[in-house]
Amino acid sequence: MASKASAVWTGSLKEGKGTISTATGVLKNANYSFATRFEGAMSGTTPEELIAAAHASCYSMALGAQLGGAGLTPESIETHAAVTLAKTDSGFAVTKIALATAAKVPGASKEAFDKAAADAKSGCPISKLFANNTEITLDAKLV
Repeated sequence: MASKASAVWTGSLKEGKGTISTATGVLKNANYSFATRFEGAMSGTTPEELIAAAHASCYSMALGAQLGGAGLTPESIETHAAVTLAKTDSGFAVTKIALATAAKVPGASKEAFDKAAADAKSGCPISKLFANNTEITLDAKLV
């Protein structure tokens, strides 16, 4: 299975602008620009915001799978991801992804939940994508 998206950019880096669309139509001509990415403008998205959404959703699914494998059914899993883009010696890079998740899992012990959370972090395909070049932290809470 291949997920597909496209991006169009016009103009120079600082003055230009672009749009991002997904094949499913969930994103259709979503704006992005230098100002949204580097200056905090709120009028569009950024590649890092999209990575954060991808990682949060992937991790939540991976945690659900780990819990299910342990015979536990989560009532809810809410994950937030913060992706840090920083200037490094070799240029800009995603240097850190901080995951924070809170899950309501009836019957789960802290030990079983902590194991599932850690296994989900290492098993999530988006975590694997960044594992060897980005610091990934996890704050997992059983609520």
